[in-house]
Amino acid sequence: MEDDGHVLEFRLPDLGEGLTEAEVVSWSVAVGDSVELNQTIAEVETAKAVVALPSPFAGRVEELLAEPGETVEVGAPLIRVRIASPPPSIAVPESAGPPSSGPDTAEGNGRTSVLVGYGPEGEAESRRRRPAPEGRAAATPAARKLAKELGIDLWFVAGSGPNGAVTVDDVRGAVPVSPPRTSATRTDTAPAMRTAPSVPDPNAGVIRPSVREERAPITGIRKRTAAAMLASARTIPQASVFVTLDCTASMELLDHLRTTKSFAGLTLTPLALVAKATLAAIAEFPGVNACWDEANQQIVTRHYVNLGIAVATGRGLLVPNLKEAQSLSLRELCREIGWLTDTARSGSATPADLRGGTFTLTNVGVFGVDAGVPLVNPGEAAILCLGAIHKRPWVFRDELAVRWVTTLGVSFDHRMIDGELAARFLATTASLLEDPLTLLSRM
Repeated sequence: MEDDGHVLEFRLPDLGEGLTEAEVVSWSVAVGDSVELNQTIAEVETAKAVVALPSPFAGRVEELLAEPGETVEVGAPLIRVRIASPPPSIAVPESAGPPSSGPDTAEGNGRTSVLVGYGPEGEAESRRRRPAPEGRAAATPAARKLAKELGIDLWFVAGSGPNGAVTVDDVRGAVPVSPPRTSATRTDTAPAMRTAPSVPDPNAGVIRPSVREERAPITGIRKRTAAAMLASARTIPQASVFVTLDCTASMELLDHLRTTKSFAGLTLTPLALVAKATLAAIAEFPGVNACWDEANQQIVTRHYVNLGIAVATGRGLLVPNLKEAQSLSLRELCREIGWLTDTARSGSATPADLRGGTFTLTNVGVFGVDAGVPLVNPGEAAILCLGAIHKRPWVFRDELAVRWVTTLGVSFDHRMIDGELAARFLATTASLLEDPLTLLSRM
């Protein structure tokens, strides 16, 4: 009988810290299509971003296992692909043959279907089989226990741990799927293969509006933002403080810097200067850059700042963050904020861009709002809100004058931050914006 290849099943990989599911946005392939290694096969949306999934192997698409708009849990199957021969990830040394039986062995040709795993950042890993003593792969105790529970033979699990040891993640990523071997399994009585067009129907899943109401399903970023904000409101005792300040000197400094060669080609906004002032104030009051460790009953103060920048997009609110922002100059902050904002709005922000934040800035001033009371992001201790910058009557040097004025506000987790700490941090940030020459000395 002619060998018709081998079917491999690709499961939704771990796309980032804390993410347990993703929504299928669209398929880039259909049943019957040929796919190449690392070719994009689908886009999925997580609470963090829209992510393009590359194929971990080459072959022909046998079945699509999720529809656009469907939410899939990490580890759940997404697609089945038929390949012509076993992938390198399951190559077995000639000195030792595979077990005579076991759940990983496909009937008929002795070949094995193994899922090529994804690393913690979602990058495809093509894993090669390493020889193991006594015909078995070295594995951690937890990996052996899980393999036993799942009925997986460790011989066919590629190890990524020290000295090639099989880890729990390796076991989870090695789930076999045996292909149908005879035409009897492909009769008209079998369930039809689910297919999806390359471009999804834009009206799919939308509830038709009535004359007086319009309804839309709660999905994607909106659904996950709602869950995060509900968790914030339920678990974080929050308080807020505000300060209104004369930022005329900061506006004049920005006008001057825009004319210099250093900022040529960059869009220098007040938010970049506020970010620099905030980072300087965090260095003086590191307690606002902390998190609450409930499991260990500890307050963890970070001496680095991954500065989150709240960005309104067509799909909802995203908060990408600048890694190690405390080390960035004003020019670098300006460039990175612009890049992150554009990336978030274009839908190309990665999970790495959106996770790991330690302190957040939000700018409601761009919408003409004077102040706001934002909710603290779970895993952080505080969030600073910048209001609109207006020309207003202001007492300056004992005389009434027209000055640039704005309001800053800080919402904070009262478990970690007392009112005094929040007030001192906010007052320091405001004073640096009132006298930016002092801030320049820290750039």
